[in-house]
Amino acid sequence: MTELYALRRKIGMMFQMGGLFSDMTMFENIAFPLREHTKLPEELIHDLVLMKLHAVGLRGARKLSPGELSGGMARRVALARAIAMDPMLIMYDEPFAGLDPISLNVIGNLIRQFNDALGASSIIVTYDIAESLKVVDYVYILADGVVHAEGLTAEIQSSKDPFVHQFIHALPHGPVAFHYPTDKPYLGALHTRIGDNTPASE
Repeated sequence: MTELYALRRKIGMMFQMGGLFSDMTMFENIAFPLREHTKLPEELIHDLVLMKLHAVGLRGARKLSPGELSGGMARRVALARAIAMDPMLIMYDEPFAGLDPISLNVIGNLIRQFNDALGASSIIVTYDIAESLKVVDYVYILADGVVHAEGLTAEIQSSKDPFVHQFIHALPHGPVAFHYPTDKPYLGALHTRIGDNTPASE
């Protein structure tokens, strides 16, 4: 069990929608894992927190609470907290959900930069295909509870598999049907009887 806890300290987690502690400042949110899992002196924790905040461009927001930040800024603080312990593995749960295009691009670039700078491995769980393909090296596509496809980013992007092609390119027609199955043919609401304005029945 001791070994398991030690391993968990090497894993960073960015929760969906950030998951910041609402009653803590930005500084305290990032300091939390450092205080919980290390015996570092407070002076060093102070410097490390400011370093992480500076890395996400929010050193000046250290005294603010989550409620005072935009969604994109709060997500950047959550990212800073995820890398507070310089983890070897970072897990991201829907890191792009609900972000405007600028914030989305910023978060994507930060994820890639921190991954490379820390020499870490990252796992990104997301439905935002276009943005995630810009930053990942290897892709798994899950469908119906199983791995439907996997491969290098370029291989997935050029896949001829009908399901993968439809999913990657967000196409309306393909194996994933637009219409829910029905046992009654649709006659069309615009079809009317001759000499009558009443729509034809289905």
